[in-house]
Amino acid sequence: MISQSFIFLLLLLVIGAIAKNQSILIAVIVLMILKLVGFDSKGFSYLQSKGINWGVTIITIAVLAPIASGDIGFKELTASFKSLYAWIALISGVAVALLAKGGVTLLSKDPEITTALAFGTILAVTLFKGVAVGPLIGAGIAYTAIKIVEFFK
Repeated sequence: MISQSFIFLLLLLVIGAIAKNQSILIAVIVLMILKLVGFDSKGFSYLQSKGINWGVTIITIAVLAPIASGDIGFKELTASFKSLYAWIALISGVAVALLAKGGVTLLSKDPEITTALAFGTILAVTLFKGVAVGPLIGAGIAYTAIKIVEFFK
């Protein structure tokens, strides 16, 4: 008997193939293989809890790679602060990091929101060619919006 979760993964595989989205395809195939080889619910729970941290670490490595390669140095850093766009980027980076902090809090305290965030991310990735960093930032935006709504209640 095929489980509901496996059928859901098959549907996501089809959507990923139609959208030609390599990230969704790889993610779904890896999860299907893990499911087929008997990766238990504790294993998926561990992957769910640690995966975001692993992803953030990989993204951070990618962002810091130009520094390690020597493409970006102190000269480029100091020159960038002369640009209005660099200041906008700096402020945006601070804002996103603070939003993500709220997102981590929300995802740990309100797991049912994870479903809506994951679905929104899947839609954005498959239909609009978005990038799947959305759940954490989306959770942060949702956390902020929820706090604003609670403030005015």
